[in-house]
Amino acid sequence: MRIKKGDLVKKIAGKDKGKQGKVLRTVPSEGKIVVEKMNIVKKHKKARREGEKGQRVEIAAPFDASNAMLICPSCGKATRTSYAFVKEKKVRVCKKCGKEI
Repeated sequence: MRIKKGDLVKKIAGKDKGKQGKVLRTVPSEGKIVVEKMNIVKKHKKARREGEKGQRVEIAAPFDASNAMLICPSCGKATRTSYAFVKEKKVRVCKKCGKEI
């Protein structure tokens, strides 16, 4: 997967199209990512103690990584990535500006 935890991404499809956010978690086995303030769903939590009320909690749910594009930190544009070897280390490279991500 070309998107990693901590990357800034832009959603290119779905209900949150056009929004930007930071990747909180990746699920490589399913090809999904969790991004802050995107794909928000309401989860109902049951009361655990007597006298306590149940509540609806909003959480960010995972969505397919193909619906997000990485934003290059140097040029600030949504871009595809390629890989290059720098000093025998594999690094991600921006397709638009050619700089290391």
